[in-house]
Amino acid sequence: VTCARFKKAKLQTDPEIVKAIAEGDEKTFEVFFKQHYTPLCNYAFTFLNDKDDAEEAVQNMFVKLWEKKQVLNITGSLQAYLFASVRNTCLNMIKHDKIKLRYAELASSTHLTLSVKENDHLLKKELQLQIDRAISLLPEQCGLIFKMSRYEELKYADIANKLNISIKTVENQMGKALRMMRLRLKDYLPLFILLGIDLF
Repeated sequence: VTCARFKKAKLQTDPEIVKAIAEGDEKTFEVFFKQHYTPLCNYAFTFLNDKDDAEEAVQNMFVKLWEKKQVLNITGSLQAYLFASVRNTCLNMIKHDKIKLRYAELASSTHLTLSVKENDHLLKKELQLQIDRAISLLPEQCGLIFKMSRYEELKYADIANKLNISIKTVENQMGKALRMMRLRLKDYLPLFILLGIDLF
């Protein structure tokens, strides 16, 4: 029965898959995710040249796809849409890294670097207070998953096992947490760079 169901899911046409996802069919989405995850990670790697970053790019793309499932408008090839989405996600990540580098270069050319070094302890303490405050404003499960990922350095699969939830739920919650944290801490980006803190 399981094989038959899986076979049926694999044989769905693109419009049927889009319709099922739009209706919140988690099983179809899970099969869809498993079918495309590895090839998309390989594709993302060609842009980012880092396995973890490539996986993060693909996971973020799927999270966004699921979040906007009710307004999906895919008329052409679903596979082409996925690869284009991953490409855009990777380019945005590269752009973000370039912006971070620009901040660092600007800071290194001014007295700011020296000032940060002289007040390193105080600045880290203040920044940690801001981080803790931002985490405290996250929904309970969202905050817990964020801390397990960033502070305990657990993989999504490990977090899912510990909390007895699906990997997709972990991905959704992490995507939400990262968006909220970036928004609330955007004014502190130069300090994150200068102090060597990689939270995002």
